[in-house]
Amino acid sequence: MRVRTARRSGQIGVAEAVALASRVRASGGSVVFTNGVFDLLHPGHVHYLRDARALGDTLIVGLNADRSVRRIKGPDRPINPEGERAEVLLGLAAVDAVVVFDDDTPHGIIAAIQPDVLVKGADWGPNDIVGRDVVEARGGRVVRIPLTPGQSTTGLLQRAQKPSR
Repeated sequence: MRVRTARRSGQIGVAEAVALASRVRASGGSVVFTNGVFDLLHPGHVHYLRDARALGDTLIVGLNADRSVRRIKGPDRPINPEGERAEVLLGLAAVDAVVVFDDDTPHGIIAAIQPDVLVKGADWGPNDIVGRDVVEARGGRVVRIPLTPGQSTTGLLQRAQKPSR
C-alpha cells in the first residue's frame, strides 16, 4: 500500500495523520511511526527510514518543529527550516507522511496516531523510547534499528566546518 500525503508545505497535521492511520488499519495495513530532527539528511537517515518502512505498510515521520529543535539542540540548529526538512523527507520513497510537532517529545502525537510499530535508532535505550507505553499497551511493538556506522549529522557538520586542504 503506497500512500503519499502532503500539503503544499510538505506536511500534514495531527488530525490528518490520525485519519491516515485509521484508513491504513481499516484496509488491513499496519502503521509505522518514527520521529526526529532529520536536519541534514545523510545515508544513515535513508537506511534508517527504509528499514523502518519495511516494518509495515505506511511510515509516518514525526518531525521536530524548528522551535523544538532549538530547545533540544541549541540556538544554531536546525540548519534547514521545518518546511524544507519535511519536503526532503517526503521525497524519499520510504516516507508516506510527515507531521511536524512542537513539543520536546512525540508522546502526544504517538498517543493520537496509535502506531502499530514504533521505531527508534539503537542508540536509544529500550526504556528511554518515548511512546513505548502507548504502543505496547495496544499490542504494538517497538523496534530499535541499528545505526549506520560513520553516519551522523554531527559528523557531517564537523566535516563541513573543517578547512579544506
